[in-house]
Parts: sequence; C-alpha cells; structure tokens
Amino acid sequence: MASDRGAGKRTLCTCIQQAADATLSGSDQRRAAKFFRDPENAHATWVSQSASDDAFWERYKSFGATAEAYCAG
Repeated sequence: MASDRGAGKRTLCTCIQQAADATLSGSDQRRAAKFFRDPENAHATWVSQSASDDAFWERYKSFGATAEAYCAG
C-alpha cells in the first residue's frame, strides 16, 4: 500500500482486502499472509491430511475465487 506505483495498485489492494474480509476470519488472514514469507508452509497445508487444514484450504480457495471475480479487470 505504501508503494509509489499509483492509485490503481492501491485500489486493487483494497479490493483484495475486502474479498479477504468477506471470506476469511482474521486468523485465516494472518495464516494466509505467512504463506508469502514461507511458501513451503502453504504447500504443507495444501497436502495435509488434517481436517482443519482441509477446511482452511477450502476457505482460502473461496477467497481466491472471490478476489478474482470482484477485483479482476
């Protein structure tokens, strides 16, 4: 958000945050944000056999689909 790349990027970031707020809890958002620092953690969650990890991954996919639908363009 602090980038000097223009208002378009800021608008996109705001839209993506709104999609996250609509589909993910605060703890889900914090968990997903960690994936950018540790992609191996994302992979481990994706391949996990844990019911809670599976449920989280479904919510995360829903967030991605929502963000794409509302923020593309």
